[in-house]
Amino acid sequence: MKRKLLPAVVIAVMMLAASNPAAAQQRRYIVRTTGGLNSVLNLCLSLNCQVQGSLDGPVGQTYLVTTTENLLQALVGGVVNVLEILLGIESVEPDQALPIPLPSINNVPYGLTDTATVNYFGSVVTHGYAAQPAGQIIRLTDAHNGFGVTGTGIVAVIDTGVDINHPVLVPVLLPGYDFTRKQPGASEWLDLPLDCDAITGQQSGVVQQQSAAILDQQSAAILDGKACGAFGHGTMTSGVVHLVAPHAKILPLKAFSSNGSGYLSNIIAALYYAVQHNANVVNMSFDLSTPSPALSQAVSYANHANVVLVAAAGNENTSARVYPAAINGYVMGVASTTNWDARSSFSNYGSADVWIGAPGEYVISTFPGGSYAAASGTSFSSPLVAGTASLLLNAKSGLNQSQAASALSHGRLLTPDLNHGRLDAYQAISAWKSSGSSWWSW
Repeated sequence: MKRKLLPAVVIAVMMLAASNPAAAQQRRYIVRTTGGLNSVLNLCLSLNCQVQGSLDGPVGQTYLVTTTENLLQALVGGVVNVLEILLGIESVEPDQALPIPLPSINNVPYGLTDTATVNYFGSVVTHGYAAQPAGQIIRLTDAHNGFGVTGTGIVAVIDTGVDINHPVLVPVLLPGYDFTRKQPGASEWLDLPLDCDAITGQQSGVVQQQSAAILDQQSAAILDGKACGAFGHGTMTSGVVHLVAPHAKILPLKAFSSNGSGYLSNIIAALYYAVQHNANVVNMSFDLSTPSPALSQAVSYANHANVVLVAAAGNENTSARVYPAAINGYVMGVASTTNWDARSSFSNYGSADVWIGAPGEYVISTFPGGSYAAASGTSFSSPLVAGTASLLLNAKSGLNQSQAASALSHGRLLTPDLNHGRLDAYQAISAWKSSGSSWWSW
């Protein structure tokens, strides 16, 4: 019976698709299935689409397809329910393109002019980077010295890539992968904006993120007065992880271009890649305004592999849900706080998006060209928490998402809209070392 029924369904679906004229542009869709590649091939045979490849590697349940048809319009009238039965299709969603607006620029903080060099756990860095307020506020030195932890394991950073030759990061960088080009490596230099001045020597930039954007939130490096899009964003988030956990390995996963644009499919593929390449922690300094079934499935996959997930809560100054931060119980969303322990005016807030806050104003970090920059935004609060998760793992093995959340909830309480307050690395490690093996209830 099934062999006779499937062709009839295929004909019905093709008729629905044919009733909608093909759009001029190529459309991208993310398809989740329990039936493997063959089920997606059968779907595309019916709906005139092309399978571009798997997004989840050997799992074989999430695929990117392209077509000039409107798949969502074709899958109406109950046909999708039949396909679920016959082909195992669980969801079909548009592959979102995620743009980033350009930011505003403020004054250069003192820390960038504090260029005296110091030894920082085997690397030569500037004093302004090592001794900056963000580290002091979260009691980073107390955590390092009090518990003898400097980070361990692998922290994956899903972002714009990294300066693979930055002298501060070279000792801890893993090769990574570029999902924008589908090739090994994650260099930011491959798509330096043409209108951006050349970056050489010890120039430094200023990045300001004061309003809504997706790659949390609007990175722009300012060199000789020219904006460079989101170039340097990934090097900066990686540098913040390194500040907190200097001996943790960093796995750079390039899912965004230097102009700040990226596809949801690249993010999903990067998350699966991180898990399958032994990451212990993943930092996600971006946000989406709408939920994604495929992203939620990837997050669940990471959780079941005991990978700790941390995400920026967003810079829209709202309590509206953004994702992945709002995938409660699976991801820790991080808000931005000022150097005076108040919520940053641009930061999102509320328990839907925020598990905890961390400093996010003028955070000093590494920048392409062997230099440094200062940035504001929850993009740079998030890696402070991700780095602290690596310290937790260093203090005691066996860390999972629930245990990390429990430990990190021991922050300095501020206002209710910041949920568990502001990150205190020392208190988090102390709580983790003294905890039992029971799971934390979110």
